Amino acid sequence: MSNKTRDPVRIGFVGTGVMGQCAHLRNYALITDCEVVAIAELREKTAALVGQRYGIPKVYTNHDEMLDKEKLDAIVAVQLFERHGIIIRQLASRGLPMLIEKPLAASVAVGEEILRILDETGTKVMVAYHKRSDPAAEFAKQKIAELKNSGELEEMRYLRVTMPAGDFVNNGFRELLDGGDKRPELDQDPEDLGMPENERGQFGGFVNYYIHQINFVRYLLGENYTVDYAGPNGVVMAGHGKDSGVEYVIEMCPYLTSVDWQESAFVGFKRGYIKLELPAPLARNRAGRVEILKDPEGQAPEVTVPHMPWCDAMYNQATNFIRFVRGEAPAPCEAREALEDLTTAAEFIHLLAKDGRHYSTYW
Repeated sequence: MSNKTRDPVRIGFVGTGVMGQCAHLRNYALITDCEVVAIAELREKTAALVGQRYGIPKVYTNHDEMLDKEKLDAIVAVQLFERHGIIIRQLASRGLPMLIEKPLAASVAVGEEILRILDETGTKVMVAYHKRSDPAAEFAKQKIAELKNSGELEEMRYLRVTMPAGDFVNNGFRELLDGGDKRPELDQDPEDLGMPENERGQFGGFVNYYIHQINFVRYLLGENYTVDYAGPNGVVMAGHGKDSGVEYVIEMCPYLTSVDWQESAFVGFKRGYIKLELPAPLARNRAGRVEILKDPEGQAPEVTVPHMPWCDAMYNQATNFIRFVRGEAPAPCEAREALEDLTTAAEFIHLLAKDGRHYSTYW
């Protein structure tokens, strides 16, 4: 057996703001299979602090300079999604694989333009829907596929995703570094003037907060789906899988928790179910919880709760990106699929706004 070790993936960060540091950089700094060789951060004092804490050799205040001078294998560009069109246009010319935060863009029109740019340059982008990388979600996804194929619990009939408002931070911002620099004013992508003004007013906030659930329904269903219903109070969105016809419901802020996070998913088969509970997005070393009921005809019902590894979704997402960069595995979600989320969100907002309604929030 060869003792030769492979070179780590060389990563450059474009932006080290709140989520850039606390959801992403801290994880890449722990992965032995990659090396954060440089960061580009407009705030000079903050950039110096971040570079010092994480032992990053090169610190720049301009991403073009970083990309010109450093030999990189990939880019992590954690930016405001309202400027994804601008930043991806600037970075895609380098042809390096990228990770960006969700959602793909602040409008369907900009999302379509991003896809055009990526197709033109051949650049691959992984969109950071971290819930897909929770070990419990990965396990549940695999079990859903197995049960569909085996027919052990007969047909899949129903999917519910529930996301109450709560404390998503889970003390995850404690390590945030801020040098006190004035935050620069940055250009943002143009509004989609093809969308009615009353819908534009809701769309940005909705995709910032609920796009994870829009995406997660597709992940668990394994297919695209329709938007058939928007509840009168904006709490419920419902529809069905376009291929299977499986019905789904998304419950948005049905209640509020002040110091907890109680997001869940329920997948119903005719003779059993899979329940999935997800921890707060910034919880560390903690995966979700899976419960499986099997009640096949003629057999004793059985409930199992498999143990998940001590690994959180954000860390596992970083390892998934490294595997994606190496060509060892597909990205959990690439840009083309992420555009479907924007289209679905626009359909839901259209149903709400035409009757003067608003989606459910507690802020």
